[in-house]
Amino acid sequence: MRSVAVLAFEGISPFHLSVPTLVFGRAGVGGAACYRVDVCAEQPGILSTPAGFDIIVQHGLDTLERAETIVIPSWERDRQLTEPTRAALRRAHANGSRIVGLCLGAWAIAASGLADGREITTHWSAADDLARAYPAVRVRADSLWSDHGDLITSAGVAAALDCCLHVVRSDLGSRHATELARALVLAPHRSGSQAQFIPVAVPEAMDDDPLEHAMVWARTHLDEPVDLDTWARTALMSRRTFTRRFRERTGSSPQQWLLQQRLDRARLLLESTDDTMDRIAAESGLGTAVNLRHHFHRQLGTSPATHRTQFRRTAVSSRS
Repeated sequence: MRSVAVLAFEGISPFHLSVPTLVFGRAGVGGAACYRVDVCAEQPGILSTPAGFDIIVQHGLDTLERAETIVIPSWERDRQLTEPTRAALRRAHANGSRIVGLCLGAWAIAASGLADGREITTHWSAADDLARAYPAVRVRADSLWSDHGDLITSAGVAAALDCCLHVVRSDLGSRHATELARALVLAPHRSGSQAQFIPVAVPEAMDDDPLEHAMVWARTHLDEPVDLDTWARTALMSRRTFTRRFRERTGSSPQQWLLQQRLDRARLLLESTDDTMDRIAAESGLGTAVNLRHHFHRQLGTSPATHRTQFRRTAVSSRS
C-alpha cells in the first residue's frame, strides 16, 4: 500500500483538503485500498477552517518523512513557510518522496526552494504574483498540471482533481484511474497541456453542442484516419471555424487533442492486453510501431515496452 501524507494548516479550506483525501482514499474503488492517507500539520490538534467548523489533525510533520507522496492541497499567498515545515519537506524530498502542490500549494513548494530553476503550475490568477515572489522558479498558467516526477503541481479546483487522477494513473494504470473517475463522476482524463479555463461559455444543451458531437465521433474512430475536413463536417463547420472553436474550447489544436486521445488508447491497450506493438499502433490510429514509439517517447518520455513492463510490475506490487 502506498503512503500519502496531506499537509494541513490553520485556516485551510476543507474543499481543497478533501480533493487528495477523496481521490487517494477512493483509489481502491470497491476493492482493497491502494493508498494509506494521513493528514498532518506542523502543530497537530484542532485546526479552524473558513467553512464554520473545525477539523482535528492527529499527525505531525514526522509523517511527511515516512510518506512516498506528500500533497500540499492549498496555501495562502502571505503565509510564511516555517523552517520546521521547510526542513521536513526538503528531508522527505531528499529521501525520495514525491511532492505534489495543488492550486496555491505551489507557493509552499516555491518557498521550500525545491523548485528553483524548474517549472511549476499554479492557478492562473496567482501565477504572476508567484513569479514575482520567486524569480528562480518558472511559473506556468497555461496548463492544468506539470509533472517532473519528483515535483507535481496543478492549477486550482477541478484541475487539482485532474492532477490527483493523473498520479493514480501513473501509479496504478489507465484502467484503474478510469474506474476511479467513473466512481467519482469525473472526466477520465484531461491532459496537463489543456488550458486552465474555457474562455467561452459552455452551451446549455450539450446534446446540441457540435464540438462535443465531433469529439465523441473522433473517439469512436481512433483506429481510422481522421481527416480534418471530414472531422469539421461532423460539427457542420468549415475547417477554419472548427479549428478556431476547437482551440477556444480545449486550449489545443484538433490534431494535438486527437494525438492525446490516440496515446491514451495505446496506453490502455498496453496495460490491458498482450497485443503486439504493431496491433496496438493500428488500433489506436498511430499506424506503425515506429510511430507508436516516436509519439510515446516524445509525449510521455518513455517507450511503449517500458510502460507495459512498469505497469505490470506496479500491478503485481499492488496485489501483493
